[in-house]
Amino acid sequence: MISKNMIAFALCVISVTSFARGGGYSGGHSSYHSSGTGEHYVNGYTRSNGTYVAGHHQTNPNGTKYDNWSSKGNVNPYTGKEGTVDPSR
Repeated sequence: MISKNMIAFALCVISVTSFARGGGYSGGHSSYHSSGTGEHYVNGYTRSNGTYVAGHHQTNPNGTKYDNWSSKGNVNPYTGKEGTVDPSR
């Protein structure tokens, strides 16, 4: 009989392997895994000109600018910064 620890270990190995491959959204530098929260994490990456872009959280794409954290009336829950962009533009 396989122990619960062996099963848990196998699931961890599978999870780590899957996570390392990334989500493949937006040019391969995003880990887009919808968790039902309306947001995802974008891994850091280096642009073709050598500029490093740090990893950050984003709202999930949905065709509207009104729920983006940078839009006026919204607050980024990670930084506490209020939105400054007019979403109607």
